Amino acid sequence: MRYGLIAGNGRFPLLALKTARELGHEVVAIGIAEEASREIETLAARTHWISVGALGKLIGILKREGIGEVILAGQVKHASIFSSIRPDWRLVKLLAKLDTRNTDSLIGSVVQFLEGEGIRLMDSTALLKPLLATVGPMTRRKPSAEEEKDIAYGRRIANTLAGLDVGQSVAISQRACVAVEAMEGTDAMLRRAASIAAGKPLTLVKVARRRRHLLFDVPVAGL
Repeated sequence: MRYGLIAGNGRFPLLALKTARELGHEVVAIGIAEEASREIETLAARTHWISVGALGKLIGILKREGIGEVILAGQVKHASIFSSIRPDWRLVKLLAKLDTRNTDSLIGSVVQFLEGEGIRLMDSTALLKPLLATVGPMTRRKPSAEEEKDIAYGRRIANTLAGLDVGQSVAISQRACVAVEAMEGTDAMLRRAASIAAGKPLTLVKVARRRRHLLFDVPVAGL
């Protein structure tokens, strides 16, 4: 089996590439230079590097490699759209069509663009089934009654935020919302919440946006 993998930051691309190698798959990696680890070069059959704004170069690589299916793995920071990175003309044209530039519309439009070029998006979770969350507690102990109340409260807020395409995570303490995630990402939000809570216990609640987003925007939490 042969396909492409577009790699952002974090361990997700490395874990996916490792599993693909174990399964005997031939994977051509396209690393986002501002985000991905150079370690992907040790796991992929071949590796190409592009800037986060180089949509045209991405399509060119996939077509030259004869790739018709790709996996999106790893985060590309949403804040990149406000950085000094200059998008190519294809991305400029795509961005101009968007009413909003939230995560849902940005990623969704890129996916539609790829599909329009004959490139099908694969389910990235297929390579990481053992790492996906299961139903129920996965820790050594169950949440306490107070923690369960924080979780229930946090889920209501997080689901609302996800539905509005603002963020996926909230930090809760004693049924009070300490911080919500926006463009800065979960890690930065947690650091902010910890500074506000000043040593008080915090509960992180993170949800998925929509079912289709599990193809390309898997909620990740861990050390």
